[in-house]
Amino acid sequence: MSGALFARHALLPTGWARDVLLEWDAAGTLRVVQPGAQAGAAVEQAAGPVLPGMPNLHSHAFQRVLGGRTEYRGQARDSFWSWRTLMYRIAGAIAPEQLEAIATGLYVEMLEAGYTSVCEFHYLHHDAGGRPYADDSTLSQCLLRAAERAGIGFTLLPVLYQAAGFGGTPPRQEQQRFIRATGSMLHLLERLLPLCLAQGARLGLAPHSLRAVPPESLREALAGLDAIDTSAPVHIHVAEQTAEVEACLAWSGQRPVEWLLDHAPVDRRWCLVHATHMSAQESARAAATGAVAGLCPTTEANLGDGIFDVPAWRAAGGRWGVGSDSHACVDAAEELMMLEYSQRLQVRQRNVMAGPVQRCVATAMTLEAVAGGAQASGRPVAGLAAGQRADLVVLDASHPLLEGLPSPDAMLAAHVFASHRRCAIGSVWAGGCLAVREGRHALHESATRGFVDARRALARTID
Repeated sequence: MSGALFARHALLPTGWARDVLLEWDAAGTLRVVQPGAQAGAAVEQAAGPVLPGMPNLHSHAFQRVLGGRTEYRGQARDSFWSWRTLMYRIAGAIAPEQLEAIATGLYVEMLEAGYTSVCEFHYLHHDAGGRPYADDSTLSQCLLRAAERAGIGFTLLPVLYQAAGFGGTPPRQEQQRFIRATGSMLHLLERLLPLCLAQGARLGLAPHSLRAVPPESLREALAGLDAIDTSAPVHIHVAEQTAEVEACLAWSGQRPVEWLLDHAPVDRRWCLVHATHMSAQESARAAATGAVAGLCPTTEANLGDGIFDVPAWRAAGGRWGVGSDSHACVDAAEELMMLEYSQRLQVRQRNVMAGPVQRCVATAMTLEAVAGGAQASGRPVAGLAAGQRADLVVLDASHPLLEGLPSPDAMLAAHVFASHRRCAIGSVWAGGCLAVREGRHALHESATRGFVDARRALARTID
């Protein structure tokens, strides 16, 4: 349905504006964004500052059920690699109906937390024995249905995964659900394309990582993707852990990002997920391609990955966005807070991510994360501007930690750095549809129950 909203303060791509009329058409696309407007009697007035919805550029939906299960010491020195053992147990047991229930609950949670679209980095393809389903797109369709039911914007990124390590190391038994030949992946993309188009979703490709996709397969997959859609997003895990960097050096004599830039056509279509451990030269070269750095601060902290060098990336003109990855946390504002705080700890300064124009850290970060997330999504979700999707987040100006603050900058800063974050969100529109009212999604109760039931059933299977 078409609609309209009047905001006393709205965060446009150029910064905060006063008395903004927002109108969208029946397709959920903004057609009017008019500052200095009059509030018409028939137009709903926002209860607080209006923000652009945040794109979540990196999600593994099924991993949400890991919450609470990995926070104990399993060996003398725990790391990403020991965490991965339990993740594989979950991945090996999950059934299609459980995946759909988990994803539905998660996507509802995301909308309540200020995310209005998500890029799903999807690498569960086959049944528990590693055999293709009768319909090879079964698990992808579970995710598409979950996104449509929740009402969240969607970019589906089927994952190409072929090896256990650099140099084409044969996959391990627990990776069999992920494994696809390149031709099989291209057939899957062709099957999924009309399904994505039918619900307004975007389809891309995710070569899992350089350790999981041999060079010849990467070249073949990218050529095949171009034959389907030359503008499709390409996402890849790269340089997440120091062990990965060392293994890449041993295999090729180059660091991961260095190798990728020399051997793949990296450009604005690409999202380099994590890219935590880059040299200064890699960072400058990668930023120059126009690729987006996909940062997942709470997951990277949870796994002990390290800290991304934001000042160097931004100095080179690099674009970035945020994702919730393994969903140790599902909260757009908390990802921003964690990212800023990690930089403060690294450089021992405050307000590191303020911009040359936007001195308020929360405002600068929100605008940059929305722009980078939209680019990585391959969808028109780049903020409150005509032609973009009507994805709106309204803060509750009457919330105790926001009420009485002198400006929308201050309210947004309190939302990111001083409140319980999600509780300051009043309402959320996704594609022009009111998805969250007074902090709750209409499917909150049923989706939460479905998630809990799926998690309980999985626990009985693996414990």
